[in-house]
Amino acid sequence: MKAIIHTRYGPPEVLQLVEVPKPTPKANEVLIKVHATTVNRTDCGFRSAEYFISRFFSGLFRPKNQILGNEFAGEIEAVGKDVKTFLPGEEVFGYNDVTFGAHAEYMVMAEDGPITTMPANLTFEEAAPITEGGHYALCDIRAANVRSGHKVLINGATGAIGSAAVQLCKYFGAEVTAVCNTQNMELVKSLGANEVIDYTKQDFTKFNKTFDLVFDAVGKSSFGKCKPLLNKGGIYISTELGYMGQNPLLALITPLLSGKKLLFPIPTISKADVVFLKELLEAGQFKPVIDRRYSLEQIVEATRYVEKGHKIGNVVIKVEHIPIV
Repeated sequence: MKAIIHTRYGPPEVLQLVEVPKPTPKANEVLIKVHATTVNRTDCGFRSAEYFISRFFSGLFRPKNQILGNEFAGEIEAVGKDVKTFLPGEEVFGYNDVTFGAHAEYMVMAEDGPITTMPANLTFEEAAPITEGGHYALCDIRAANVRSGHKVLINGATGAIGSAAVQLCKYFGAEVTAVCNTQNMELVKSLGANEVIDYTKQDFTKFNKTFDLVFDAVGKSSFGKCKPLLNKGGIYISTELGYMGQNPLLALITPLLSGKKLLFPIPTISKADVVFLKELLEAGQFKPVIDRRYSLEQIVEATRYVEKGHKIGNVVIKVEHIPIV
């Protein structure tokens, strides 16, 4: 099968299109014929190893999982002998940031992993980007215990995580103020934001309202700058480590003090989370935003675009199952 591999850490150019053996599912695994995947911040972080701490998971000196790609949508090609809940031919989607593998024609997943059948009437390209931004946002929203009546500010409301967070916070009953640029204000309003701040015209940290949660979905601000925006007992969450890696340290210290605090949840995803996102999508309460589509052969170009930091929602990769010329 064809796959995109990286045998060393580095820029997007380390990604190569090659032929590799097709995986064989173990007794508890399914073999998935991948039709669509994505390029996202998780893929880019593990490929570049810019944060050295990631190497403790991906390999200290070189990547142990050479095929990236955590989100996927495709169809079951074969099942292991112990698999009970999936059948060949079923259309599925899910997430794998443990062994990755979706930047290829085929991948394997454990039956009980973060995978489920696709929502009805969705294409593979529409199903692939459901989980990455969705589960990161869901993890942080749950950590902050967002509920009806809460006031939430989301910085970076047009990214994969931010656009999911706007929709999920609205589902949980919060009043959402979103931050984006001028050209995307209508998009963010369509996702459910009650109020939108144009960061090209106004510094959101000087806004004259306070919030129960400030969610920095792009990690470009800080607890110090956002602290004045927080209500008593309010929470700041960032998707990045912060200046000199301060956020994990502050997450240990601030909950011990009375008043405003920073949380730094470690993201997790389960089958139940994937099913939950599917149910929200089927109910019309969540829909991932798609920016651009590329072919698997254009993965370097797609990755360069993602790393510019200006994508709107998700970048989808089409896997067309054609031989390497």
